[in-house]
Amino acid sequence: MRFTLANTAVFRGIGLHSGRTVTAKVVPAMPGTGIVFERTDTALGMGRIPARYDLVSDTQLCTRLENEHGVSLGTVEHLMAALAGSGIADVRVMVDGPEIPVMDGSARPFVDGFVNAGVVATGAAPDAIEILKPVEVVREDRRAALLPAEDTPGLGVRFEIDFADPAIGHQDIALDLAGTRFAEELSDCRTFGHLAEVEQLRRLGLARGGSLENAVVVDKGRVLNPHGLRRSDEFVRHKALDAVGDLALAGAPIHGIYEGTRAGHEMTNLLLRALFADPSAWCRRADPEGVMRLPHTMPRRRAAAGERRLAV
Repeated sequence: MRFTLANTAVFRGIGLHSGRTVTAKVVPAMPGTGIVFERTDTALGMGRIPARYDLVSDTQLCTRLENEHGVSLGTVEHLMAALAGSGIADVRVMVDGPEIPVMDGSARPFVDGFVNAGVVATGAAPDAIEILKPVEVVREDRRAALLPAEDTPGLGVRFEIDFADPAIGHQDIALDLAGTRFAEELSDCRTFGHLAEVEQLRRLGLARGGSLENAVVVDKGRVLNPHGLRRSDEFVRHKALDAVGDLALAGAPIHGIYEGTRAGHEMTNLLLRALFADPSAWCRRADPEGVMRLPHTMPRRRAAAGERRLAV
């Protein structure tokens, strides 16, 4: 079945790159609406932006969508991941600023908000995008691919990263995200960056809203956040979270395996464009039983509970 919210979920916070306080209201919608963003701070009728891969206009630092009127919305990836990971297919997202609030840098606040609002079936028949043959994009040492699923009833993710800073280093992960595993395994993993990069971005007038409250910051082998990491492999898990959000711009759940090596927003968007450019690589099918969805309840997470103190 297709799902929407029972009630409106409201999220208020700082925009990671603009530094502005932004409110996003995720509103229930009729079956078949899909996920549609609406900039409420623009002229009437100009701010509607469907959540589609072909409307991605920028992938530097975040995923940004732009409509035919030149109205754009940035940092959509974490909210998109939370919607996909919760099985929510039909909502309108009303936003009063240029980007989605970053919250704590993960998708977990959005997941918690959906639990509180309630998720309901619409009764409409869902569909999914089944991967029929491998599709791959490669740029130097970066790679992203979609492969047919064998025993995975939904989306599987394999991700590998390799950073020079020993606080991150080499990490890899392989997850079957059927059922509630997105909420349980990926949703709380935060965005991250290097201290030198953050300082440079701020000198350029970017990342104005970034802080240790909404990102993991590393510097020369140290995690600077007072409570350290939430998981020892939080870095690669967040990259997998980003991939889930960017893949959700396909417009329907993907039944297949995503593989990313040093990939990011750009590579995943290029991958979707390559997929839909080849009609023999995919087909529409009935939504599998293993699609991602919310557990009936998700325990609230305390900021420091169970976090590994790696900061020096």
